[in-house]
Amino acid sequence: MDHINTLKKRVLLMGINFAPELTGIGKYTGEMADWLVENGYECTVVTSFPYYPNWKIQAPYSGKFYKKEVQKNGKLRVYRCPLYVPSVPSGAKRVLQETTFILSSFLMIFYLLFKKGHQQIFCMAPPFHLGFLALFYRFFKGGKIIYHIHDLQIEAARDLKVLKAERAFNLLFALERYILNRVNFVSTVSPGMLKRITKKVKKEILFFPNWSDLESFYPLPEKAGLKKQWGFQPDDKVVLYSGSIGEKQGLESLLSIAKKLETQAFIKFVICGNGPYKEKLSRIADEMQLKNISFMPLQPLSLFNSFLNMADVHLVIQRKEACDLMLPSKLISIFSIGGLALVTAEPGSSLYTTMNENEMGVVIECENEILLQNTILDCCISDHTQANLNGRIYAERFLDRENILQRIMQQIREPKASPVPVIDYQFENA
Repeated sequence: MDHINTLKKRVLLMGINFAPELTGIGKYTGEMADWLVENGYECTVVTSFPYYPNWKIQAPYSGKFYKKEVQKNGKLRVYRCPLYVPSVPSGAKRVLQETTFILSSFLMIFYLLFKKGHQQIFCMAPPFHLGFLALFYRFFKGGKIIYHIHDLQIEAARDLKVLKAERAFNLLFALERYILNRVNFVSTVSPGMLKRITKKVKKEILFFPNWSDLESFYPLPEKAGLKKQWGFQPDDKVVLYSGSIGEKQGLESLLSIAKKLETQAFIKFVICGNGPYKEKLSRIADEMQLKNISFMPLQPLSLFNSFLNMADVHLVIQRKEACDLMLPSKLISIFSIGGLALVTAEPGSSLYTTMNENEMGVVIECENEILLQNTILDCCISDHTQANLNGRIYAERFLDRENILQRIMQQIREPKASPVPVIDYQFENA
């Protein structure tokens, strides 16, 4: 009996991204591992070396050889596998990157066949074909596979024209269906993605949203003092984009908007983060002689709450093709601090509906530069206090890490347990 209880407390996490990455999938997988250990689980992680969003292996890691890390008094074991990391990712280079990770992590999974088994096997997608390694491990060691989809990778590659060969997509979708039909559970992070996945496989899809650490992200008073800390005037209105700087964000329009709003000297734009297009955007901004836009590196976690609180408007910009294919994780932190989120999303998408029904932030259609410019100006001169409060209420009700992880682990152990509520409905009197 003791052996069975111990086995039920052992979890295997598989994913290309993990801590100490501060954004994206790696952030949530790292926080999940911490929570599992804090709640009595032994956790094994098979991952790569931290590279996102810089697209460069972070110091002090080199990423050339396998590395084992033992943390949390031996309750957390992290096996890092080498992979190719392109400095400027293209469609072909990303395929190569994921292929090298699949190959190197296969050797680690094979090694783990000779270690203690795990009752739960979480496979973080993308890369979507990592699911084959989870199936391979389960064949020999048993356990339940939870195939957790953060991004609909194949649709995104098709819609963003990362790959163009139709036959290739037919094969990729067939491989994905094979995985979906054979894992024990499929979960995803947004209502829109849940609806899309439901059309692919005849099984219940678990709603497993990203979360916020409400003790680390919360509203702060005295914005004026915070603005001085980052070199702005107390009366400035700071419009912040913070996150990955890549193709799907469509940030080029932000530079022309900044140029047109130069006459509104109190509006200051900040692009914070790293990514393959940052240098290009910075170079274009210099050529345009923009004086109202600043580029900053991704802020450390110890400063991130105050940095976010400093901003008056938080931009969450998406291209039309990307709507409902991925949930912008930055929204969670913005709602948690009671910030004003200005989101571009297509009418009818789950994000557009959720924002409007819960009266939080401001949401407009994608890829309408004039509308985005006018809305930024309105956000800087109008009072959106109630929308900010609604965002914080939303975070407290639906985005608390403890509640989400407790419920999803209970659902896996007891499939008839109460599910995590799908959060695309209105508050009562919010």
